[in-house]
Amino acid sequence: MTTESPRWFTSSYSENGGACVEVAVNLAALHGIVPVRDSKDRSGPALGLSAPAFAALVAGVKAGELGF
Repeated sequence: MTTESPRWFTSSYSENGGACVEVAVNLAALHGIVPVRDSKDRSGPALGLSAPAFAALVAGVKAGELGF
């Protein structure tokens, strides 16, 4: 069995002084998860969201439903 390493990226909209997250969507199709981590702490923990949960998070952010 081969495992694929996460390919981390930050959104092109992330020019906000470092308060960003990085995601590795390349694992969604094969493993069904989208790892998310703090861009300021790349050696720190990553939160593994299911692909549907990540999609719901993105939709909520876009809709302004998170109270920010």
